[in-house]
Amino acid sequence: MGRAFEFRKERKFKRWGNMSRVFTRLGKELTMAAKTGGPDPDNNPRLRAIIQNARAENMPKDNIERAIKRAVEKDQGDYKEVVYEGYGPHGVAFLIETATDNPTRTVANIRSYFNKHGGSLGTSGSVEFMFDRKCVFKVKAKEGLSLDELELELIDFGVEEVFAEGEEIMIYGAFEAYGAIQKYIEEHGLELVSGGFERIPTVELKALDAGQKAELEKLIEKFEEDDDVQNVYHTMN
Repeated sequence: MGRAFEFRKERKFKRWGNMSRVFTRLGKELTMAAKTGGPDPDNNPRLRAIIQNARAENMPKDNIERAIKRAVEKDQGDYKEVVYEGYGPHGVAFLIETATDNPTRTVANIRSYFNKHGGSLGTSGSVEFMFDRKCVFKVKAKEGLSLDELELELIDFGVEEVFAEGEEIMIYGAFEAYGAIQKYIEEHGLELVSGGFERIPTVELKALDAGQKAELEKLIEKFEEDDDVQNVYHTMN
């Protein structure tokens, strides 16, 4: 097993606090994808994958359609993807992905969370080098499907790692291989559960005691409670 497997096994996936935040996050992803590639899922692979993500989270059809419609409404502000970097207490590096229509508000909030929890907001590039950005797909396992054979076939499409997780299969690949991998999945009859991107730490993760972890968890919680925050990555084991 490779680094993506180990990362996923060890990482504590804190679920978003309530469904409204899940839908807010997905709604922004839908709007941005429709804005970039057009509102027709048939002609927009990225939008197709996010719609599948939304369905997997039981997002109502009306919410999905409204989020896509916002992309073509002139009176709607544009969301910008902005990445913030910094350090929390005990030398743990943080990378925070946001989608915001007001970067001034967002950076002020991110800075305040760091400051109030013993950390500091860094400059662009200060911790990003500690993470590899990968595309990741989750598909349904099916009878007779060999993981080894699937991985061998997908290597030519940019896939780096394939492993089972319960009744589903995780597929990790290079960031730029997203489109090719999604096309393979769709053309070979694999049932797509979700598709997106993750940041995988490339450095040794910080081993902390229970008290130190509790401090970091409070900071992570503050980030995840912010509606502008899409994903939080860190180097805590």
